[in-house]
Amino acid sequence: MRLEDLPYAHLLQRHAGPLRADTRYDTVHFDDLALTGQFGGASFLECAFTAVRAEEAKLRRAGFNEVWMHGGRLVGVDLAESEWQDSEVDSCVLAGVSAYSSAVRRTVFRQCKLESVNLRGAVLRDVVFEDCLLRDVDLADAKLTDVSFPGCTLDEVRLRGAALKNTDLRQAASLGLPDGHLGLRGAIISMNQLLDLAPQFALALGITVKD
Repeated sequence: MRLEDLPYAHLLQRHAGPLRADTRYDTVHFDDLALTGQFGGASFLECAFTAVRAEEAKLRRAGFNEVWMHGGRLVGVDLAESEWQDSEVDSCVLAGVSAYSSAVRRTVFRQCKLESVNLRGAVLRDVVFEDCLLRDVDLADAKLTDVSFPGCTLDEVRLRGAALKNTDLRQAASLGLPDGHLGLRGAIISMNQLLDLAPQFALALGITVKD
């Protein structure tokens, strides 16, 4: 999707001035903006973010509803307890981001890089990670419902204690799960993935496999 393809593109107004905490932003375009500071409780409705750079910014309990984010770079950002709904995050980098206890619904992450992202205890429903790299992503104790990972590389993704329902891993390019079988109850995997995980399942069940 392009900026001009957004259904609210004709309503967007370019942002001017500083971003403020606990403020509602409606149909605003944030472009080439560098964010650092406290912006907790801010909410964004039908907003677009292009080439935004956020470093050590505090956006705890922020709300993102029908937001489009493209080409952003979020480093060390606090997004804990934030809410995302009906949004798209495209070609973005999220590194060292704290997003624990967040709620993400009907949202697509496309061609993104998520590295050292804390999603512990988060609730994800109807979420698609498409052609993404997820490295050192912590989903422990999270709830995933109708989540899929087509074309994604999962490297050191932790699911211990997670509750999965209709979570589809079949189209993931690779599964790097350091917790092994733990947290996979409720997941959908392919036969090839099952064979790859078989040694971990056997170990967990105390089965010795010998030819």
